[in-house]
Amino acid sequence: MASLLFSPPFRFSLTSSKARIPIPGPRIRSYLSPPRRVCPQHLNSMSQPAGSQSLPSEDEGGAKMENSDVMVQYVVLRRDLIDTWPLGSVVTQGCHASVCAIWSHKDDPHTIEYCSSQNIDSMHKVTLEVKGEPQILNLSEKLTAGGITHKLWIEQPENIPTCLATKPYPKSAVSSFFMKLKLCK
Repeated sequence: MASLLFSPPFRFSLTSSKARIPIPGPRIRSYLSPPRRVCPQHLNSMSQPAGSQSLPSEDEGGAKMENSDVMVQYVVLRRDLIDTWPLGSVVTQGCHASVCAIWSHKDDPHTIEYCSSQNIDSMHKVTLEVKGEPQILNLSEKLTAGGITHKLWIEQPENIPTCLATKPYPKSAVSSFFMKLKLCK
């Protein structure tokens, strides 16, 4: 698909020995971008509740077979910050936690699979929310007690816990920890 970028008109001058004549003209740049692949199995990934399991599908013979367990990263934001901070700042906090959780576990087999060349264009993230600081600290403690590796992002220099992100896991291994949380809206 081609897209065009129009810049405001610019001026340049032709110079002669006696006069400068400004000549206006638009500046047009075109970019070609590759078509996006949309896989039907990924269309509903963002609308599923946090605890939903993949549904069985039928093979050619009509027998039921279980879809493979999808790799997912959970990101949890604080609702009180969403309501009081600029939205971009809260999104940035989630990005910090997500990147940190992935980079800190870049050699983990789940992370390697999640970031592999065949999966990089179809990553699954579930973004949820908690009410405030006590709830995010409580969730972090429950994840730690359950052996779920995650990053609790603490904004500095204010020392404010803003969000958390898990490293990538199979959905079936971590969804139970997030079943009671709301999707972030």
